[in-house]
Amino acid sequence: MDIEQKQAEVINHFVKQASTLQVSLLTPLIVEATAHPSLFAFSEILAVPSVAELEGTENSRYLDVLRLFAYGTWTDYKNNAGRLPELIPDQVLKLKQLTVLTFAETNKVLPYDQLMQELDVTNVRELEDFLINECMYAGIVRGKLDQLRRCFEVQFAAGRDLRPGQLGNMLQTLSNWLATSEDLLVSIQEKIKWADTTSELDKQHRKDVEDRVEEVKKSLSLKSMCLTYVLAEVTHCKQADIDFRSNDEIYFQPGGVMDYEDRSRSKRRRHPRS
Repeated sequence: MDIEQKQAEVINHFVKQASTLQVSLLTPLIVEATAHPSLFAFSEILAVPSVAELEGTENSRYLDVLRLFAYGTWTDYKNNAGRLPELIPDQVLKLKQLTVLTFAETNKVLPYDQLMQELDVTNVRELEDFLINECMYAGIVRGKLDQLRRCFEVQFAAGRDLRPGQLGNMLQTLSNWLATSEDLLVSIQEKIKWADTTSELDKQHRKDVEDRVEEVKKSLSLKSMCLTYVLAEVTHCKQADIDFRSNDEIYFQPGGVMDYEDRSRSKRRRHPRS
C-alpha cells in the first residue's frame, strides 16, 4: 500500500471520530492524530465543524497545535512553545519530519548545515540517520545523501497541507506556467514549420543540383562523342594524305613508273619530206 492510500485511510478514520465526539473530548484525539506515524496531512481534520468550535475555548491551544502540524515547522513550535502544550516525543518526531517536507517543497538540494540547525541535530551522522530511518523509510521523501557536498538531494517529497492564501498563489503560478507553456508551444510549432520549409528547400536544391549534374554529364558525353568523331576523321584524313603522297613519289620521282614508261617507248625516226 502506497503512502497516499494509507494516509487517506488514516485521515478518514480521524475525521469520522472527530465528527462524532463532543468538543471537550477532542483534545486526546488531536494528540493521537498529530503523533500518528502514517499521518502527514491535517486539513481535513481542521475542516470538521466540531474541531473548529475549539476556537476561543480553554482547549483552543490544541487547535493551534493542529494548525502547527498542518502548516508549521519545528522552529515555529520553538518560537511559540510558551503558549502551546508540551509535545510528546512522537509529536516532536512528526513535526521534524514535516519540517523536512517543508524545505523539500521549494528546494531540491538541502544543505546539511541548514537541516541540522532547523532540526536541532548536533552532527552529520545523527542527521543522516534521521533522513534515512525517519524520512526515506517512512516514504515521505526520496533522495541521495551527498557526504562530499554535505547536502541531501531531493528526488521526491510528499506534499503538505496548503496554507491559508497559498491556493491563490499556486493558481497564479499554474496560470503563469500555462501561459509560458503556450508560448513555448507556439515557438516549437514555428520551429517545426521552419524546419519543414528548410527541408523542402534543401530537397529542391538537391534535386536542382542533381538535374544540373545530369545535364553536365550528358553535355560532356555528347562533346566526348563529337571529339572522338573529329579525331577519327582527322586521323583518316592524315592517313589518306600519307597514302596520296606515297603514290606521288612512286609515279613522279626519277626512275619511277612514269619515267620508265617514257624511256621504253621507241623513238620515231624523221623521214625527209620528198
